[in-house]
Amino acid sequence: MMKNKVGKQTLQFSSMPRIIGAHALVGEKEGKGPMAKWFDTILEEDTYGEKTWEKSESKMLKQSLLLALQQSGLEKDQIDIILSGDLINQIMSSSYMARDLAIPFLGVYGACSTMTESMTLGSIMIDGGYAANVLVGASSHYCTAERQFRLPLEHGNHRPPSAQWTATAAGGMVLSANNKGDKAVKQGKEVKELYISHATVGKIIDTGIKDANQMGAAMAPAAVDTIIRHLTDTGRTPDFYDIILTGDLGHIGKDIAIDLLSGAGLQVSNNYDDCGVLLFDKKQDTHSGGSGCGCSACIFSGYIYKEMRLGKIKNALLISTGALLSTISSQQGESIPGIAHAVAVTTEGVS
Repeated sequence: MMKNKVGKQTLQFSSMPRIIGAHALVGEKEGKGPMAKWFDTILEEDTYGEKTWEKSESKMLKQSLLLALQQSGLEKDQIDIILSGDLINQIMSSSYMARDLAIPFLGVYGACSTMTESMTLGSIMIDGGYAANVLVGASSHYCTAERQFRLPLEHGNHRPPSAQWTATAAGGMVLSANNKGDKAVKQGKEVKELYISHATVGKIIDTGIKDANQMGAAMAPAAVDTIIRHLTDTGRTPDFYDIILTGDLGHIGKDIAIDLLSGAGLQVSNNYDDCGVLLFDKKQDTHSGGSGCGCSACIFSGYIYKEMRLGKIKNALLISTGALLSTISSQQGESIPGIAHAVAVTTEGVS
């Protein structure tokens, strides 16, 4: 009997794993956007003192995880496992980060859905009694993603209006079975605790889109499918959540998601937004908005985490979205499979 599963795709965590530390690190462009005040670290330049973009991204991820750990008040030897991923082939940023930290590691790849996938797996491990403290994270870098998935920056190619700007960003969080940790708690501040109550594992939705510059359109149906499934499984309505936040659909994908949800009889205009829309100002010329593993990772680890700690958001649903393409699949004319995983976070310690 599956006592911890509700409905067809949703997991309910009886132990309510806590988020006891978080850190959002972003690049220079992201640090000039509308969410700047919510980020913990803003780089002065995106090389981060390294000789290659790939080394820069791995350093960003490592630093965000270490600073999340520092905020939690735990020591490195108290972490049972790291769950992390990125967009580079063989999740290089995460693998090299884990090599340096020398903590047991499971690499995760869900494209831009990696943050909620890591949070889901970490919560399963804690709820199942397999770990007490788990470090989760995800990263992306504009320059590494462009070089791998599209064309080298040196070519100076023009980007179509539908294209999104891969976030140079990383987010890290500490999930724990107990409430020990977080500097704010130690300093006696009146802050809320964050609990992960549910996770809805998405299924791949492929509508046949083949254009790698139409990521939002490719991912939006998967996001909608997961949102509907989560609400159906839990018996909740959209207004249960103070905010419903998709990962990185951007402006085009967000509009598609709203239309599809409306067609399904769900009105979300009052509490729905998208991390790719929030990350950049339209004046920054990112076309359809932000994308990348680091997009939802930095928005949640920065903005959402802090607002929930302050009690301004009580219930949040994060749906990180991923386009599961590769350079080879695009060159061979294959369509782009979309995926979306949802995590429900609350400041109320009951399911």
